[in-house]
Parts: sequence; C-alpha cells; structure tokens
Amino acid sequence: MCLLLIMGLNKFELRLEAALPVPADLTRTLAGWEGSWQGALQRALESPALTFVCAFFYLVVFQGFMVASLIVYARAGNDRLYYALCAALLLNYLIAVPFYLFVPVREAWSAATDVRFLMLDVFPSFETQYRRLSGLDNCFPSLHTSISVTMALLALRSGNRRWAIFGVANAVVILFSIFYLGIHWATDMFAGLVLATVVVAVGLKVGAWADRPSLRRKRRPRRKEEFKQLAPSRLTDT
Repeated sequence: MCLLLIMGLNKFELRLEAALPVPADLTRTLAGWEGSWQGALQRALESPALTFVCAFFYLVVFQGFMVASLIVYARAGNDRLYYALCAALLLNYLIAVPFYLFVPVREAWSAATDVRFLMLDVFPSFETQYRRLSGLDNCFPSLHTSISVTMALLALRSGNRRWAIFGVANAVVILFSIFYLGIHWATDMFAGLVLATVVVAVGLKVGAWADRPSLRRKRRPRRKEEFKQLAPSRLTDT
C-alpha cells in the first residue's frame, strides 16, 4: 500500500507539473555557484564497469532495497521499523513534491556542456522508459539521497549487522552515483541529507506509536484468525 501511494503521488506530481505555469528555473543559480565539477569527476574515474555498477544501483538496487526493507521488517515482526519506514517514505515524497513543482532544478548534464549523462551508456532507453517516472527538473532535493540515507539510518537500528552494512553501502554508492552519472548537484544532496534526517525522526515516532502494546495485542488475534482460516484448506490440499 505504501509503495502504491508513492507511485500514485509521483504520477500525480508529473501531471500537475505539466498543467501548472512554468516557475522560475533555479538551475542556473546552482550551476553558477557549483560550476561543473561533475564533469571533472567523470573524466577522472570513468570506466564501463563503474558506469554499469552506478547505473545498476541507481535504478535497480535502490528500489529493490526499498521493497526488501519492508519485507524484512514485516517478516521479523519489527512493527516499529516497518511503520517508521512507511511513514518516512511517504514524507520524503510529500515534502519533496512542492519543491519539484515550484523550485525546479534541472539535472546537471542538461545544464553543463562538459557533464555527460552516463546513464545512457548502460540504459540507452532511459529517456523513453524511466523519464516519465522522474522529471528532468525534479532534482532539488535529491530523493535518491534522502531515501537511501533514510533506509540506511533505519537499517542501523534493525539489530541486523549485515543488513545495516548493506544499507550503509547502498547509500554510499547512491551518493557517489548521483554525481558520477551526471544527474545531481551537491546542493541537491545536502538538501536530501537534511530531508532524510527529518523524516527518519518523524518516522521513528510514528513507528513507536504503531508499536504500542495495545495495538500489538489487537494485531495478534487477527493473525491467529487468518492462520485458522488457512489451516483447513492446507489440510485438504495435502
């Protein structure tokens, strides 16, 4: 349900953005004080293998880890982190959408001639298949930054050492990838870090509220009844 709400919100934002008058574009402002340092980073480190790893994490691992986090916390019975993550993901989008609508910032490669969009080297069909899910001017704040850091901060609280390590590693690779691939500005990243800090704090409070003993007792009988309903059919099938 959480992911469906996010997808619906994302689609609504893109449609609303197309219907609204075009506000002032702040891309030149960011490019003015940051320059095009992403191009220098690309020229120093570019390789087909690194480009593939960064693109794979940006498109596949990022979303896969999001879904896997919900499954891991649900299966572990960790209601606090499960609801904290759901609330944090929704808050990330709810807070970011107004910026995308009224403070548009275009991706770095589209504003600086010496910055390449390396994503196309790995996924040539990116602009036709993925772009409708993420507008060209939806840069500030960086949701890849805020969501990956959100997931890492919550993974550190899971008590699962391997999960926490992977969550932090995923966030580090994503933070590097948004610059290496030529997508984001440093300003986007810092705004994403602030956003992640805020939504995690709120999400943990929501998770603590949802994990109250009174609510846990209400959920347990429901699970027992569901199991009883499933049991006869399993015996019949056997």
